[in-house]
Amino acid sequence: PPGCSKPHLEKLTLGITRILESSPGVTEVTIIEKPPAERHMISSWEQKNNCVLPEDVKNFYLMTNGFHMTWSVKLDEHTIPLGSMAINSISKLTQLNQSSVYSLPNAPTLADLEDDALEASENQPEKPHFDSRSVIFELDPCNGNGKVCLVYKRGKPALAQDTEIWFLDRALYWHFLTDTFTAYYRLLITHLGPQW
Repeated sequence: PPGCSKPHLEKLTLGITRILESSPGVTEVTIIEKPPAERHMISSWEQKNNCVLPEDVKNFYLMTNGFHMTWSVKLDEHTIPLGSMAINSISKLTQLNQSSVYSLPNAPTLADLEDDALEASENQPEKPHFDSRSVIFELDPCNGNGKVCLVYKRGKPALAQDTEIWFLDRALYWHFLTDTFTAYYRLLITHLGPQW
């Protein structure tokens, strides 16, 4: 909605809508408004996945069940989609597993493709694993350019304090983003999406 006149949307986007709308060449700033998730949806997700969501993630879903904002730029007479920021709804916060990446009968497993030689160094956090050592959920499919993931570092049952946010690129390399969802959300808004 132009001007983002709804106070909760303005709060959610930290005023970025107005900044984008006042930027030269930017057009079609759109936020898809989503109602809050109900508490039972969050509890149901936690029970089904045997994972406790961090409080900041729960609070986000209690404010809005996902987030999707897009904008375009006008070049000459053409409108070109440029920006996209998204966080999946609670029902689309799905676990990344073998079948979600490969579906061929003889395809290597994601665990086969892992290179343990590239393990964490002293100044790098330990990378997530596609086996039972980590539990990985997709926060944002990034328009097919990779995936922003909520990663539980210690497997199941997964505890809220064991989470981090990582980016999985298309070559299946992991890139650490933040320790918390709140820190990731700030990065998302500040940098206008995960294409930083």
